[in-house]
Amino acid sequence: MPEVGDQAPDFTLPTTDGEINLSHLTARGSVLLAFYYEDSTPLCSNEISMLKDDYEVVRELGAEVVAISADSIDSHRVFAERLGGVPFALASDEKLDAAKAFDVVDDSGKRSRRAVFVIKQGGRIAYVERWFQPGNPGQYEAIFRALGLDA
Repeated sequence: MPEVGDQAPDFTLPTTDGEINLSHLTARGSVLLAFYYEDSTPLCSNEISMLKDDYEVVRELGAEVVAISADSIDSHRVFAERLGGVPFALASDEKLDAAKAFDVVDDSGKRSRRAVFVIKQGGRIAYVERWFQPGNPGQYEAIFRALGLDA
């Protein structure tokens, strides 16, 4: 179970923007890694919309956003279109390899829970929230503090 201070487990996944590799991303900067349950569900739509709204702030802090669910790339594309476009990669973790590595598989064993990790440049985990609640201001403040924003 990866915790703050640990080296983040590496993974490579297909995304709506092509293939990504976590260690390649963290070689360039920090990553806000957001696992979510399922495309097009109300709470997950809210989570992705909030990340979309805050994307420019995240980028100004030198970080990239990657959102991950077990849905297919085709499903992600439809979901992104319904949200009016998404400026970050939606990664497909159909075999739950990344979710297992980060210990965020839900009780059904078929999907990931809503969870957020901030991984700093170089790959060390700076923040862990395994039960992310979209709309919880305290969790958002903690995420932005981990990214380096003085809140």
